[in-house]
Amino acid sequence: MAQLLRVQNFNVSSDGVGAGEDQTLERPFGHVDPGRLFAWAGATASWPMRTDPGGSRGLDDYLTRDYARNIGAEIMGRNKFGPVRGPWRDDEWRGWWGDEPPFHTPVFVLTHHQRPSLTLGDTTFHFIDTDPATALARAREAAQGKDVRLGGGVTTIREFLDADLVDTLHVTVSPVRFGSGLRLWDSPDDLRDRFHVDVVPSPSGVTHHLFWRK
Repeated sequence: MAQLLRVQNFNVSSDGVGAGEDQTLERPFGHVDPGRLFAWAGATASWPMRTDPGGSRGLDDYLTRDYARNIGAEIMGRNKFGPVRGPWRDDEWRGWWGDEPPFHTPVFVLTHHQRPSLTLGDTTFHFIDTDPATALARAREAAQGKDVRLGGGVTTIREFLDADLVDTLHVTVSPVRFGSGLRLWDSPDDLRDRFHVDVVPSPSGVTHHLFWRK
């Protein structure tokens, strides 16, 4: 079975914005409030950071559980890994996620400024300076037959879409508008030339867009 490159549970506003401007340590999503994008997932029974019983079931919960299914490696852009820009001043920054990152696989961080690989728990971050096709080849090898998740952010997903490397996308559109920021698309119809799409509204108020390659 072919190894797929999958975008899973990526969140944008109704005007296509997936992240804000001016990312900082205190504001990982810049001027955008991530709670307005991710509330649907945080309300589900399967949200991995849930500390109390309960939570919703149904479609949102199914898609939250599906996030890690058959994933053997992840690719992400440097800005998803952290707010540091330019050459690494040191190796002190170890990601947003503490000593037990949620990936549990090899992660390939695209950056023009390499640094030694970093292992935290059962996640190892590899910092690579290469093109999308080569990054995908390395991630597929590390995934050992499983699929590769393209974790974002917006710029990285756009680069892989432009290289025609993405096989499936699940993008959740929240009913909010941010006006400015990093935009995944002007309209989801922008991808219909290359992908089939199902558009599924959820009782939570979000709309799930499920794309798969034609």
